[in-house]
Amino acid sequence: MIVSALVVLASVTGAILTHTRREARIAQCTSSLATVNRAVLAFAKDSEDTLPAALPTDTRDVWWWYKEQVKPYAGLTGPSSPDDRVFACPDDRGYSDARPFHQNPRFDYSSFVFNGVTLPSMPNIAGWKVPEVIEPHRTLLVMEWSAHGPISWHRSRTGRRNLPFYRDARSVLGFVDGHVQFAPVYYDGYNAAYTRDPIPGYTYRFSGR
Repeated sequence: MIVSALVVLASVTGAILTHTRREARIAQCTSSLATVNRAVLAFAKDSEDTLPAALPTDTRDVWWWYKEQVKPYAGLTGPSSPDDRVFACPDDRGYSDARPFHQNPRFDYSSFVFNGVTLPSMPNIAGWKVPEVIEPHRTLLVMEWSAHGPISWHRSRTGRRNLPFYRDARSVLGFVDGHVQFAPVYYDGYNAAYTRDPIPGYTYRFSGR
């Protein structure tokens, strides 16, 4: 009986510790993204209230160009590197590459992306004036890349796999009004989340109006 009780106690304790560590990683990710969110808004404030826009000379992919413009406002100088911890989410597991985004130069060493995907017909706020955003409390500014799937790096229904995408995968999201939340992301079963605004009932939107 004593041995059985100890096994049960060890199992319960292990589950509690696992949950605590997971929540701590979410809290760390949330704190880092909040810092990056503030950095984007500080950049805009110093740029006549204008949010980042891709420069003609920047050859980075549509998700990653913004970091070089805003990172001084997050306290970073010099070339980007894996040491840019404010741009790192501890649960980031990347997507198609073997390494997490924040350890990969291809993605400018960042787990987070700006709501500035300027592909044709994609909703975004790249280059917008902040006062022009109609619902800043609902409009995304910065988010974990996972929200673009959506998948979840934290409470995943697919384990360590990045597919398939699924509805209500939870990611850390930052908004134009400055607040950050860990929230579910809509998926219609066909199109990646970032290609459209969600149906009613969700707390966010990609489009600025």
